[in-house]
Formats: sequence, C-alpha cells, structure tokens
Amino acid sequence: MTKYRIELSATAERQLRKLQLTDRGSLVRVIKGLSIEPRPRGCRKLHGYEDVYRIRKGTFRIIYSIEDDRLLVLIVKIGHRRDIYRAHS
Repeated sequence: MTKYRIELSATAERQLRKLQLTDRGSLVRVIKGLSIEPRPRGCRKLHGYEDVYRIRKGTFRIIYSIEDDRLLVLIVKIGHRRDIYRAHS
C-alpha cells in the first residue's frame, strides 16, 4: 500500500485554524485518511479542473488536488459548503 504525503496550502491552514476544535478534529481525520486513499468513496472530481477533488464532512468541504506521480495530496481549501466555492473567501 502506497502512502501519499499531505500538504496544506497557506489558505487551507488558515481556514482550518479558524474552525472550532470539534470540527477541526473531524476534518483532520478525513485529511489523514486521504494519505491512504486519496480518492475515497464519496469524493467528487470538480469540473473544469484537472485532478482537483472535493470531499464532504458534514456541512464542510475539503478541496484538494492529487499528484499521483509525486504521491502528494495538496489540500487547497477547507470551509463551510456555502462559502467554499466562492472565488474570494
């Protein structure tokens, strides 16, 4: 089993830090799971992007890209579903 490395963008780190502790904990568990299975059941590929996916956890969304050649999952954005797809957050 190949394990992917997880990296968070500066934006994603900032967004994660702003969340309540309980929400943060559940999202961190989902993110860690992406290192083992970067395309888990329930993830969706975003239209208009190459290798960019989103996964849901309650009312939150995690937007991430996968670089299979580098075994890397880059977390791009984390946030509430009403805000995550907006260009400026």
